[in-house]
Amino acid sequence: MRVTSWQPGWDEVPPALLDFWTERHLCTLTSLRADGRPHVVPVGVALDLEERCAWVITYRTSQKARHVATDGRVAACQVDGRRWSTIEGTARVCTDEASVRRAEERYAARYRTPKPNPLRVALRVEVDRFLLSAGLV
Repeated sequence: MRVTSWQPGWDEVPPALLDFWTERHLCTLTSLRADGRPHVVPVGVALDLEERCAWVITYRTSQKARHVATDGRVAACQVDGRRWSTIEGTARVCTDEASVRRAEERYAARYRTPKPNPLRVALRVEVDRFLLSAGLV
């Protein structure tokens, strides 16, 4: 299997890659613990072409939010049979109402409307590059 990487030229996202990140797939998010070990958890990830980022919604008290607040390096991966893609980038915890609402809207477009959660924060991922299976180019 050939592995390809692609760096965002957000106006030039390959259609197959965009479709893959729009279809409903659960993902894993890898953040880094203080000792450098990876922390991998299932999440929903939503691309936002207008904001040129990806979003994850979570509780403000979650380990992933704590890790991102300390070290924003993350990777989000999704797999469907032989098709897979990983987003690598830097995340930050957003607590402002506009960012959380935007993340919820993008999440709802890909998955479903999230239940109300007063402890919700948004992780905004500035995408450095995509790794992807050759069929998504």
